[in-house]
Amino acid sequence: MIESTVPIAGVSHSLIQRWLDGRSFDEWREQFDREGYIIFESVLSAAELQRYRDALAPWLEQNLRGRNNFEGYRTNRVYAMLAKDPVFADMAAHPLALAFAEADLGTSCLLSAMLAINLLPGETVQPWHFDDGNIDIPTPRPSYGVSAFWALDDTSEENGATEIVPGSHLLSQESLAAEMAGVYKTGSEDSNQDEHARSDAIKAVMPAGSLMLTKGTLLHRGGANRSDKSRMVVTPQYCPGWARQLENMMAAVPPAVAKTLPERARQLIGYSIHGTFMGYVDGRHPQQVLT
Repeated sequence: MIESTVPIAGVSHSLIQRWLDGRSFDEWREQFDREGYIIFESVLSAAELQRYRDALAPWLEQNLRGRNNFEGYRTNRVYAMLAKDPVFADMAAHPLALAFAEADLGTSCLLSAMLAINLLPGETVQPWHFDDGNIDIPTPRPSYGVSAFWALDDTSEENGATEIVPGSHLLSQESLAAEMAGVYKTGSEDSNQDEHARSDAIKAVMPAGSLMLTKGTLLHRGGANRSDKSRMVVTPQYCPGWARQLENMMAAVPPAVAKTLPERARQLIGYSIHGTFMGYVDGRHPQQVLT
């Protein structure tokens, strides 16, 4: 065992009771396991929403667009968010999202990715996909990811609300493979065309401040923005402590910045140990590198 390794304390469920709408955590988790997604409304206050929007504003002003129809040619994406503003550490380690991530993935779970997705008017639908597809273990299998979708704007049927297929996290490998084929192929340039629409899909319409959580194996896609305004979500995605993160967080967040983050955020980006020694640095706990 690495010296100074202390088990990571999980989120106390007493911290999230106010968002559970009178239901128990176990009841919510049963629904999550059954349907593959859950939605909580009115989680972020107006002040919190404004704080996140203000922190994103300088990066959105650069108007960097996606490089393919998966990222979205009419979409701004902001990556490496914890390096850009420490305010996003609060979102990455929000107790409501983290409680479900820890329940599915363990308290040694990591932040696999965290990005802002700003759909501009005229954006087309994204290809169907699931977020833990980088873990090459055949399905059906347990989900090896939990994705959070924080709505910084109202999401509607017109402005590109995320579309999900309830129960699809239980599909077979063959069914998922057919859905994932051609993810990066060029799609239609017309936001009104949708040759891959599904009758079993629903649109996750949410007021600003809401949180949707999905299993890593749940089929979903960004919707088409047929409105005249942008719509923005931020999506922290979590993986088990043994899995490779989608974004190399240790490289994306410089040590000088990591040192200033709250301890739980540092643990999530990789300054932590899984099991007895996975994640060590020169025989030491990675937190000691920052001291």
